[in-house]
Amino acid sequence: MSNTAIEEQDYDRDLKVDIGIWKRLFRYVLSNKRACVLSVVTNMVIALIDIAYPLMSRYAIDNFIGKGTTQGILPFILLYFVLITAQAFGVYSFVAQAGRIEMNVSFDIRQQAFKKLQELSFSFYDKTAVGYLMARMVSDVGRLSELLSWGFVDLLWASTYVVGVMIAMLLLNWKLALLALVVIPPLAVISLYFKKRILQYQRKVRKTNSRITGAFNEGIMGAVTTKTLVREKANYGEFSELSGTMRQASVKAAVWSAIFMPIVMFLGSIGTGIALYKGGVDVMIGAIGFGTLSAFVSYTMNFFEPIQQLAGILAELQSAQASAERVIGLIDTPLEIVDSPEVVEKYGDNFHPKRENWEPITGEVEFEHVDFSYKEGECVLCDFSLHVKPGENIALVGETGAGKSTIVNLVCRFYEPTSGRVLIDGRDYRERSQLWLQAGLGYVLQTPHLFSGTIRDNIAYGRKDATEQEIREAAQMVRAEEFILRQERGYDTEVGEGGARLSTGEKQLISFARVILANPRIFVLDEATSSVDTETEQLIQEAITKVLRGRTSFIVAHRLSTIRSADRILVIRGGRITEQGTHRELLKLRGYYYNLYTTQFREEASGAILDEKAIEN
Repeated sequence: MSNTAIEEQDYDRDLKVDIGIWKRLFRYVLSNKRACVLSVVTNMVIALIDIAYPLMSRYAIDNFIGKGTTQGILPFILLYFVLITAQAFGVYSFVAQAGRIEMNVSFDIRQQAFKKLQELSFSFYDKTAVGYLMARMVSDVGRLSELLSWGFVDLLWASTYVVGVMIAMLLLNWKLALLALVVIPPLAVISLYFKKRILQYQRKVRKTNSRITGAFNEGIMGAVTTKTLVREKANYGEFSELSGTMRQASVKAAVWSAIFMPIVMFLGSIGTGIALYKGGVDVMIGAIGFGTLSAFVSYTMNFFEPIQQLAGILAELQSAQASAERVIGLIDTPLEIVDSPEVVEKYGDNFHPKRENWEPITGEVEFEHVDFSYKEGECVLCDFSLHVKPGENIALVGETGAGKSTIVNLVCRFYEPTSGRVLIDGRDYRERSQLWLQAGLGYVLQTPHLFSGTIRDNIAYGRKDATEQEIREAAQMVRAEEFILRQERGYDTEVGEGGARLSTGEKQLISFARVILANPRIFVLDEATSSVDTETEQLIQEAITKVLRGRTSFIVAHRLSTIRSADRILVIRGGRITEQGTHRELLKLRGYYYNLYTTQFREEASGAILDEKAIEN
């Protein structure tokens, strides 16, 4: 269970709330203008009504109780009823608007984050764990949208109420008000201290949470491997360590938060006590009336409730800072492969393609003195040059790490050369859009991936407008229809998550049919037959021979028996072409390819003899 390259960054800078990040996120709230305006108005009205209640009590004490009369009480009751009604309507309104803002903010952030995921290059997914991304998209976004919406309305109410109460207190008796508010400076100092502690542990919680999500994903996807290697106990121990780390950090964050709130309440009580003592003395000497003291005590008691609420929002901001950093970090992830503005202007982008300007792809591919490295100082391809004619069938063989997959990834523009050029139809492919190239590519992976849905849905995944006849022709071409029709519901059979209800060979045939239906000019088969049985391999090989005719193709092969008919076989060693030619020509050279082929031939022959003997016995 390793951390990814991006996860290692984890934004562990200094432990302060980054205002810039929250400004970015708050724009999602402000995009809901109508809901924001209604929330502002209703919260200000509610806060002003809350401020008015002690003044109403002061008036009642001084004019009705103090004077022992009920004269003018009906207008007073009517006004009180109007205030209660207005407050009830305001509460309903801000709850409704906050809920609307929460849903819209969540929707907008997820939409933008998902769009970014569609734009990011293959290299990003090559080094980023699925669980890490899922934690960002689900739990982090959900938490932020809730905080931004409800925190927004609470912040409005609390801020308006605090400012209004301070003004009311100063107008009633400014000396008494200053005494009551003397606890605010130490409260600010304490808040800053606790902020750093809480944020420190919350960052650790969110980081560990992503790793736990990744561990769940790996545990589920790798269940068979775990059982065959008897790794249950070891995996459980590793997961227990992760969850223990998260529990420890969560407890510490909760403890610091739990200590923080009582301190705020304690300081608030001190302020109330000061006001009550000094106000009581002033009442006894006749400096202020009972109504004024009553209003003042109500204000000092209620004043620290929104202060506590503001402190709670601050604590939430601190604890959510890590989530905010991760979500904004995803949205701001730089694209490693970017089309130039001139290319976008002419050919469009991934979401707004200008297909009318796309030149047809004939399939000529050329590498001109290409160097490529995944890490600085580590050359995978060195001064690599290759010219492939339209319709030529190229096979790539060599040791693991020799650069075979790198070559096809460069052809697909999943990566770009560190230096040198890759030309498609005689033009540097950076002068064309990524979508232009990849729309003309067909890529069949070693491990096939199917999407949840039916067999028909998966074959037509790249061409939703495909007719039933076209779907069936693609399946027939790869000899997949035979097993499809054996299924209970034929083409309408559900494949399950990741194609779990089908065998590896059946999934590979469907993925191959999916590529064929897209009718690409350039095919890439990366170890496409290495994970299937011999019978399925033969079916795929027959389909390859038929489908690749007249199309440019690159076949990365482990089983050399599958590439004997290739137009040209390239032996890649250390990022360079050491041998090339047809199958017969390379055998005559009696070099690396000859040794590799004869070794495999002997192994396969020995395996076949052993299988026959096992059957006889």
